Amino acid sequence: MGRHHGRQTARHFGRPDLEYQAAVGSAAVLDRSHRSRLAVSGRAPVRMLAGVLTNSVPPPPGPNAAGLLAGRTAYSAVLIPKGRMVTDMVVAWRGTREDRHGLWLHVPAAGHAPLVAHLRKFLPPRFAFVDDVTETTGTLTVAGPDAAGMVEAALGIARGELAALDADGCLLTGPPPGGLLVARLSEVRLPAFDILGDRAALSRLGAELVRLGAAPTGMGVFETLRIEAGRPEFGLDMDDRTIPTEAGIDARAIDHRKGCYTGQEVIVRIRDRGHVNRHLRGLLLGDAPAPAPGMSLYSGTKAKPVGHVTSAAMSPAFGQTIALGFVRREVVPPADLRLESPDGVAVAVRALGDGGWELQRGDLN
Repeated sequence: MGRHHGRQTARHFGRPDLEYQAAVGSAAVLDRSHRSRLAVSGRAPVRMLAGVLTNSVPPPPGPNAAGLLAGRTAYSAVLIPKGRMVTDMVVAWRGTREDRHGLWLHVPAAGHAPLVAHLRKFLPPRFAFVDDVTETTGTLTVAGPDAAGMVEAALGIARGELAALDADGCLLTGPPPGGLLVARLSEVRLPAFDILGDRAALSRLGAELVRLGAAPTGMGVFETLRIEAGRPEFGLDMDDRTIPTEAGIDARAIDHRKGCYTGQEVIVRIRDRGHVNRHLRGLLLGDAPAPAPGMSLYSGTKAKPVGHVTSAAMSPAFGQTIALGFVRREVVPPADLRLESPDGVAVAVRALGDGGWELQRGDLN
């Protein structure tokens, strides 16, 4: 066991190497209930959230041919007026608009307290109120090439329904408290799903998935898969000093066609007339041990660092240690830096696109 942003989680179940193999070869199941879940409802929750979120709220779900509610999620951020992040999150409906269960906000643990404070300050309770349901609900994540089929079998969903979902697709098995939200997850480099709902129901589902062959997996493997996908996590690779453009999440988190939201002026100014001074990059470190977060990066013989590491892991897929980190904009990938000192371990800097790492020939060992 360990702690992830102050909340207890399973780091591994004894053999992280076998857990990783299960994830990439079949399916792995992971309890990610350390993330927070907020329910926003009321007379006009969508209209009130529109002035807070950088992305548009997805349309409410509707019934599909299999009789399930099919909809979409939206990855978004919340900003202060200076354009820096309060947190990121995933937004989804908890039911139809008519049943008035409102919306899920699926939030990283590090963003929970600042987001609750922000929403209570800026959402007028007459039109929208926030219910923190973190303790009574949970998040189960299932990842791997067999994940869709196993979740379908465990929930009694027609085969092929989950596999057919696109990157932002989701299904609801019913409204709260008994219904579950099954949402496609893009934070790892494998087919994966987040399942949100009542903790007791998720506990039963987790046991059934293990019975069907999914391997219980800890946060260590998930972090490796996340870094392999080039996805930043709030609290590690992003924080309250980060502007979304710096972290490269613009394409996913910002709808430039929507109406006003807090921090929009800064985002538009950067997009149209400016730049940011640093960018989140992928870092290749060969056989070096995984560096600690905050370790400095140097260019040539310059005494002043040009960046720092934010998260790292030994990657079986890359065949070497990899990391994410912020690097000054003057360092244009592909580039070479040094770790911890001007004559430290060689670090290859690579760009991160919306599809992940932008690798060069020979990068994969």
